[in-house]
Amino acid sequence: IGGHWVAYEKPHYMGYQYILGPGEYPDYHNWMGFNNCIRSCQMFSPYRGSYRMRIYNRPDMMGHTMEFMDDCPNLYDRFHYRDIYSCNIMEGFWIFYEHPNYRGRQYFLRPGEYRACGDWGCHNPMVGSFRRMRTVM
Repeated sequence: IGGHWVAYEKPHYMGYQYILGPGEYPDYHNWMGFNNCIRSCQMFSPYRGSYRMRIYNRPDMMGHTMEFMDDCPNLYDRFHYRDIYSCNIMEGFWIFYEHPNYRGRQYFLRPGEYRACGDWGCHNPMVGSFRRMRTVM
């Protein structure tokens, strides 16, 4: 109830991440979970400002780049790369998804520089889609 939660599979905000908005989740399949294990979580108040981020196809903010201010259901269609190795979140909270159409593993990103994909908790740089973390998703 109220705000958004980022739930983590392991203690200390580690492991798979699940972004949960207001609502009921009768089982882990309803939050696109890989299992029913939640060991830590954080709440984030709704964000009402603007959104802006820049993605890169190489580590350390190098290579091809593109700036986004809106949701992207299929990153390859717009950016022509599947692997995102670094990004700069300039405004707003964002959710990266492993596959197109907001499917697969989820990664929560707050404003800041992410010089390597491991900085946002992934082991694989593949990003298929992303969306802004808004009051209504």
